Amino acid sequence: MIDALDHFAITGSAGAYETLLGRRAVNGRLQTGNVGLTFGAAGDALSSMVFQTGDLDKAARLLERRAVPGERKADRLVLARAATHGVPIELCERQERAASSPLAGCDEAAAISALDHVVVRTPDPERAIAFYAGRLGLDLRLDRSNPAWGARLLFFRCGDLAVEIAHDLKKGVSDGPDHLWGLSWRTPDIAQAHARLKATGIDVSEPRDGRRPGSQVFTVKDHTEGVPTLVIGGIGRW
Repeated sequence: MIDALDHFAITGSAGAYETLLGRRAVNGRLQTGNVGLTFGAAGDALSSMVFQTGDLDKAARLLERRAVPGERKADRLVLARAATHGVPIELCERQERAASSPLAGCDEAAAISALDHVVVRTPDPERAIAFYAGRLGLDLRLDRSNPAWGARLLFFRCGDLAVEIAHDLKKGVSDGPDHLWGLSWRTPDIAQAHARLKATGIDVSEPRDGRRPGSQVFTVKDHTEGVPTLVIGGIGRW
């Protein structure tokens, strides 16, 4: 039913993300190799997560049978927030899109190539499994609790990226809402990407070893329009 993530809507302007990703927005959309961004929405920093499907009407009927009602709005299916546990989720029909061109003077190796994963925070990981795997049909690839991290992490594959569901172990389980929270981007060369962002005046942490073997990461502290943001290098597709 769901083939991939199409895009995220972000509250803010495209300019900050052009600098961050090293790519040029076209007609209000900035496209990486596997996901796009649109801008100017109202609400939270990440104001919606839009999945692709091959047949929107068929997806709507299947989700209705799975107790996930939706409302058609033009070319979108907007899922009921009660069914998504508070996360703003929409579906659209699949379209092939090429990545936006790099900014002038930005080498492709120093740009952001694709999204690695999106982070959703949940107070109830079992409820999240029932929704993302059982109702949306995403493939649960990893379920790991680590007291050193203070978290239980669930990774659902979606195309060549992942939807990560993070649960704070210290807070315990509750019936509160889930929150669409942060983005982790891939780059071909983390050293070049880090140097590029520092040269533009963006506040970034120093690179450090990531949780996946062979990876390095750094945190981006501004030019994200309020979205917690990580850049990852040294890894391939999910």
